[in-house]
Amino acid sequence: MAKKKIVHLLHSIGGVDVYLRLILENIKTDSFENIVIHGTKDTEKPFFDEKGNKVKEYRVSIFRDISIFYDIKSLFQTYKILKKEKPNLIHAHSAKGGIVGRITGKLLGIKVIYTPHAFSYLSTDSSLKRKFFMSIEKFLANGNSLLLATSNSEKKRAIDEVGYKEENAIVFNNCIEPIIKMNLLTIQKTWPDEYICTVGRPSYQKNIEKMIRVLYEVNKEAKIHLIVMGVGPVSNQLESVKNLIVELNMGNEVTLLDWTARTDVFHIINQSKFYISTSRYEGMPYSIIESLALSKACIVTNCDGNKDLIIDNYNGFVIENEDVKGFKSKILKLLTDKELLHKLSKNAFNSYSENYNIKKNIYELESIYLK
Repeated sequence: MAKKKIVHLLHSIGGVDVYLRLILENIKTDSFENIVIHGTKDTEKPFFDEKGNKVKEYRVSIFRDISIFYDIKSLFQTYKILKKEKPNLIHAHSAKGGIVGRITGKLLGIKVIYTPHAFSYLSTDSSLKRKFFMSIEKFLANGNSLLLATSNSEKKRAIDEVGYKEENAIVFNNCIEPIIKMNLLTIQKTWPDEYICTVGRPSYQKNIEKMIRVLYEVNKEAKIHLIVMGVGPVSNQLESVKNLIVELNMGNEVTLLDWTARTDVFHIINQSKFYISTSRYEGMPYSIIESLALSKACIVTNCDGNKDLIIDNYNGFVIENEDVKGFKSKILKLLTDKELLHKLSKNAFNSYSENYNIKKNIYELESIYLK
């Protein structure tokens, strides 16, 4: 049987980059040939397949922000590459990849799978921008594309809000490889031994300001340190977070860490008491799946992805988005109730093992591609 050729189209950064690499490194090379089209200024790391061979890649003018010139340019560049490669399928990732992939796929008669990784219209509190992004998603929904959500709640949102037909929306949960070896830190440790942690750039999505306010309330009753990992180049609310830390006099209680190796992230999560997320929206966050794989209970907001991963009072707690008192209460509970923390932590690993191990689940995606 001839291999099925799949082109992955994306701005390869953050969780989207992790998602693609996990697919490429686990999908069977005997059945699939993968090609990557990604941005000129995103990842510099090559992509590898399950046998350790480099995956063919092209770079085009796909960027995170809207640019009429570069967005049109990327359409022409991608069209040219697709016409040359003649893939059986396009897997378009995130907003920009989704737009370019669905338009070029339509023009060339190539079927498209689109994974939003959290819909773009959720990324702003501007009603005008929200309507604009929503209109694009609605216009491109259905047609020649199938929506491949990363969680059941993302699929539900696609049907209820964007207008996907139920038969055109399916789910392949984000999942990861087992985390087996914990390496030593490659960065200097500047924080105390007792801490809680999160992964997320200071941004509208991750709502780190709320997390700082929660910690401020918690530390009125029980001192605990917070480590925020992932403070990278797209942290557009970093100054706001820093100013809030100064305003609340919490410089000694919060550590902001720049992007670092994933092994460092794993090490820090592994040594923490538990994990916390105050995100306004998600697709299905890898950092929480990684925390479950490391047997860490999680306290999270009630948003897409988070509420799929965390079952209240089983492997953590789900709190309404703006409920500072609720977060404070559950954090204090886990800081003082060791028996409960142990139970939730044990269940956290069971959740990962049963549902989010890519070694067990990759066949589901292979089946979707083949169909």
